[in-house]
Amino acid sequence: MTAQSIAGFLVLDKSTGISSMKALARVRILARDTAKGAKSGHAGTLDPLASGVLVIGIGRPATKLLSRIVGASKRYRTEIDLSGFTASDDLESEVEPVSVEAPPTQDDIQSALGRFVGDIMQAPPAFSAIKVDGKRAYQLARENKLDSLPARPMKVHELTLVSYEWPSVTIDIHCGKGFYVRSLARELGEALGTGGYCESIRRTAVGPFDLEQARTLSDLPDSIREGDLICIEEAISMLQEDIDVKDDDHA
Repeated sequence: MTAQSIAGFLVLDKSTGISSMKALARVRILARDTAKGAKSGHAGTLDPLASGVLVIGIGRPATKLLSRIVGASKRYRTEIDLSGFTASDDLESEVEPVSVEAPPTQDDIQSALGRFVGDIMQAPPAFSAIKVDGKRAYQLARENKLDSLPARPMKVHELTLVSYEWPSVTIDIHCGKGFYVRSLARELGEALGTGGYCESIRRTAVGPFDLEQARTLSDLPDSIREGDLICIEEAISMLQEDIDVKDDDHA
């Protein structure tokens, strides 16, 4: 096996406090002896304050499939604090408390969540990497030059209320490409007449790749080899099975 022959997918459980690109850079270092010169990339950015599944492709056969994985549905679990808003819709910004006369009931929250299921319009967070006139939205937001972004069409397959005890609500999300969990927090709060920002975001799956297959950076060997990766053939089979399951669900 030559150094350039390694190819496949690594499902990383990214921790909070590190960007997706820095996590990818760490993996590249660990694969430098077995994938020297090979292309690599990831299938969808996670914010530094978010944790969970980051699918990394190593080698050209894998990176060619990344766009297909990027387009797959995603699953998240998020904890939302309804007692305030923040400029970034998470804990990156200072919390501005909201006065709530009577906390919503669990039925109120369940009813409000129903508004965000199906084909919806969603406004991305102002603190996002979307480009506006050649600049990242978060750069403009930090300079107080951007208050909001226009809404875009999104697909939400399911929202499940996991638990609720004022002011914290935990929700499981199954959504399409481009969905912003932080926007759900903000818009849910607006719908309820409360606040709404993410205390935590954890991505539990990208298409068929989930936390059961994931390894943390500290779990990885000093030198990543072919056996540490999901091979191309298996990944293609997993992606096809994921499509078949969705087709059966909509039959």
